[in-house]
Amino acid sequence: MGIFEDDSEPSFERWLAGRLEGLAPGIRSETERWTRVLRDGGPRSLPRQEGTVWLYLNRVRPALLGWSSRYDHLREVTRADVLTCIKTLHGHQRHDQLVALRALFTWAKRNGLISRNPASRIKVGQYEHAVLQPLVPEQVDRSVAAATTPATRLILTLAAVHAARVAQIATLMLDDVDLGNRRLTIVGRVRPLDDLTLQLLPDWLEHRRRRWPNTANLHLLINNQTVSTTSRASNHWISAAMRAQDATLERLRVDRQLEEAMVKGPDPLHLAEVFGLDEKTAMRYANSARALLEQAAEQPSQ
Repeated sequence: MGIFEDDSEPSFERWLAGRLEGLAPGIRSETERWTRVLRDGGPRSLPRQEGTVWLYLNRVRPALLGWSSRYDHLREVTRADVLTCIKTLHGHQRHDQLVALRALFTWAKRNGLISRNPASRIKVGQYEHAVLQPLVPEQVDRSVAAATTPATRLILTLAAVHAARVAQIATLMLDDVDLGNRRLTIVGRVRPLDDLTLQLLPDWLEHRRRRWPNTANLHLLINNQTVSTTSRASNHWISAAMRAQDATLERLRVDRQLEEAMVKGPDPLHLAEVFGLDEKTAMRYANSARALLEQAAEQPSQ
């Protein structure tokens, strides 16, 4: 009717105001401009995903708070300040903060806010990933017990058996399921249906048909919010049932890929072929599986 005026403040604005609180006025205004360019894009930059924007600002905030006690603008920050800031950090914390600071100062130099980038030529370096650890049976059992509906049982199986990510589960379509030929297509990759998935899929499809017989939504998994639309279910809804468990959907996915590496052998080429992993990720799973197998071989001698 044109009489409703939505004057609610977007959640991003509330979050941004909270993250900028405590910064010196000059540093605050410069950081706010950078954050908005990250989110919205600019003449020479594409917009980033909101999660990336959150990560970058959260990583630079501790350094900016420290500098705000003695500086008014980013142009006063020196290379020594950046080195002092990161010298106490290690591993991914050092990596993430330095990458975020580089992004901030690169943008500031490009826009004429600083004359020299104090974060340039500081090596980010590489850090060793910790060995991935398998889930223990008790953790998996608790997640299985928490899956009490046809939807959650199918979701858990897609993560634990087919190593599907939450977003991949949410975007599955009805056409991706081929019960007759026992095949399931996940992000263009055809996977054979095991007996458990072959049992749970018809259960969910029958439940779906009985509860929402007239829906036009062609996504495999739907709920009360998406049944009257054609959009997919949210990641939050997909992962909700397992969020309080030790064996979350993400950990179940990782455990499945690690199990494959341990059972079939730590071969990154095999992992890349089965799960569509990139080279570095496949190598990490293979290295973790190799380390776990070596530890298991040493146990009897100890």
